[in-house]
Amino acid sequence: MRSQQQLFARYLQDLPAGELSWIGLRPTRREPLIEVEEVMALAGLGLEGDHRCRKSPGSARQISLISNEHIGLIAHYLKLEKIHPGQLRRNLVVRNINLTALRHQRFRIGEALFEATALCHPCSRMSEALGPGAVAAMLGQGGLCARVLESGRIRLHDPVQLVLPEV
Repeated sequence: MRSQQQLFARYLQDLPAGELSWIGLRPTRREPLIEVEEVMALAGLGLEGDHRCRKSPGSARQISLISNEHIGLIAHYLKLEKIHPGQLRRNLVVRNINLTALRHQRFRIGEALFEATALCHPCSRMSEALGPGAVAAMLGQGGLCARVLESGRIRLHDPVQLVLPEV
């Protein structure tokens, strides 16, 4: 077990489950996301129908997640009333869970098993989508990247549950 995973896992025994609240697929690069209610997560690849799925097998950036609560903070910082999840170009939006606590951890959504790999930093495209200051507003709020470890179907409202490592 990696040391960061082990260190964080010590403090996550009581992390409550969250919920998957939005799913978006990017069929091709730079195209708008397509909102779906369910999708198949493919081990080692990503989400079926997303352009990253076949792009770089084994990548640590197979999917991206962001917290609904962080979307609210980003909107607040930009003085926007609301931000549509598709504007942020993340695949999955979760709520009611500390997404940052999942970094370096394994978690289950629906039938699929994921491992959070890295922070998902904002890119310059966020300024195009949200206006000036968007990148600064998203720093620390951009979510996580993850890889799919076990294939399975995921659906809106599925629980997002930490899977603690076996000791």
